[in-house]
Amino acid sequence: MPTTLKSLRALADPTRLRLLALLEHDELSVHELQEITRLGQSRISTHLRQLQDAGLLHYRRDGKCSLYRVNPAAEPVARELLSLAMRGARELPDAPADQLNLKRILDRRQDQAKVFFNQVAGRFDRVYGPGRSWQAFGQLLLRILPPLVVADLGSGEGLLSELLARRCRRVIAVDNSAKIVAFGAAKAKKNGLTNLEFRLGDLEAPPIPPGTVDLVVLSQALHHADHPDRAVQAAWRILRTPGQIMILDLLQHKFARARDLYGDRWPGFPESDLHRWLEAAGFRNVEISVVAREEEPPHFTTVLAAAEK
Repeated sequence: MPTTLKSLRALADPTRLRLLALLEHDELSVHELQEITRLGQSRISTHLRQLQDAGLLHYRRDGKCSLYRVNPAAEPVARELLSLAMRGARELPDAPADQLNLKRILDRRQDQAKVFFNQVAGRFDRVYGPGRSWQAFGQLLLRILPPLVVADLGSGEGLLSELLARRCRRVIAVDNSAKIVAFGAAKAKKNGLTNLEFRLGDLEAPPIPPGTVDLVVLSQALHHADHPDRAVQAAWRILRTPGQIMILDLLQHKFARARDLYGDRWPGFPESDLHRWLEAAGFRNVEISVVAREEEPPHFTTVLAAAEK
């Protein structure tokens, strides 16, 4: 097939345009493209192969990893078509989210501590060691915490709040259920946690004065909010400067029954939405990463978003 027709056929698919836009300036692996686009590995590989066959992609091996980018030595006709394709790619609905996720992936490459943690996490359960557990590690890490004032928004009955209160200066647990707030307060009193206070309130307007806490935690709470972006803005308001927000929540999923089974308002979130809401609220140094994935269907995946005020 002539080069021009081959290039036109390769560029006639929106998914391939998405991939080309991501590979325009940076080398990426299939795994990184998966993280950015949330497309399946086999689907991505198929599209990459078609683009490579058309001479539009450059490919190289780096150890066991295959890296792709737009071919800088493409033929003149192909370069002309690529220029038009990039313009079209920027008009795709997925383009803004793809670019945010690309930035996150490239930033992560610079974060060697995170790379090391992922390697450790991957090894953790492979070899048995007496007394070695995530619970033990968690207790150790809790003792490293400085004496912070923490707001646990959407706290539920306060399991995380109780753990934090054993080390933090003060913990304010906020939930919109009067029954749960009463239960949590009674349990805190029973356990002698005088620095743990439960308050009845909403994620989007927590009953906490502006600029009074060091850390805001939203642990599996944001997907219950009517307006998640407003909850993030509320977190910004109650934080001191400097302050930090940490969000643990579900990655966007397709398990429709979650609304009926768990009362979820949102089916998790794409990383790009979390990133956008945090930046729009005024947060900086936004970091988002996948921290857990359930082995059983529907394979709920948990992301951790952290940012600074």
